[in-house]
Amino acid sequence: MRNLLLAVAALLPFTGSAGAETILFVGNSFTFGANTPVRVLNADRVTDLNNERIGGVPGLFKRFAEQAGLDWQVSLETSGGKTLGWHLAERRALLDRRWDHVVLQEYSTLDPVRPGDPAATIADARRIADLLRARNPQVAITLTATWTRPDLVFLPGKRWSGAPVEAMANDLRRGIDSAARRAKADVAPVGQAFTCAIRSGVADANPYDGIDYTRVPLWSYDHYHASSFGYYLEALVVFARVTGVDPRTLGGREAAAGELGFSEAETVALQLSAHEAIATNGGCGR
Repeated sequence: MRNLLLAVAALLPFTGSAGAETILFVGNSFTFGANTPVRVLNADRVTDLNNERIGGVPGLFKRFAEQAGLDWQVSLETSGGKTLGWHLAERRALLDRRWDHVVLQEYSTLDPVRPGDPAATIADARRIADLLRARNPQVAITLTATWTRPDLVFLPGKRWSGAPVEAMANDLRRGIDSAARRAKADVAPVGQAFTCAIRSGVADANPYDGIDYTRVPLWSYDHYHASSFGYYLEALVVFARVTGVDPRTLGGREAAAGELGFSEAETVALQLSAHEAIATNGGCGR
């Protein structure tokens, strides 16, 4: 029944407000905001192509756009723990439409079997880009370079065990950069924004040794997924990269941050970290 519903949805015309920029987010739990209220926040403002009532990072993007006076029609297609290759194989009909912008988020280690190996990401991003450009040659594609996972750095016997906190994010960024070059896409330096926030003292570096009360936690209880602060930072970076809007202009009273319970100081600090990551193309984190 679910596959039938997806097939029917794929045949329906995509509609939005006249003149609106269309954007599709394709990704996994890092896109839909697992373990946090972000998952359902602003779900009424976006179109979930899987009909799961997800808001997530796309919902935050939409909220930022509204406050910036921008007309964006935001859609998402997400499934937890999946690679870009899975989305292409299993949700191709939902992706295969005319979009103005598309944001792609790969699995947290690029390759689930060979952490850090970008080969499949490079191939799959190129295949998705070809599919999208067949519908709209001018579509703007952005690949998200995600964050260091503390569970793979601070615990023993893992791929990045004992490495500096920024090392995993930088390895992921190099792989995403390679995929972006092949796909003729842009990159949102989210992982480097996490490092920017840590280096500037905004965020705590290691959740396993306790959270400094003067700093925000970027990760949720599993030290894998992001916290609400982390997803908010992700959304700011993607918003700034895609729209060109300086995230600092949203200000300390930004509406979604208020609903998530952030203080004005925390909100401004995260906006500054996002700005620094974009302004330096992630240089403050590498």
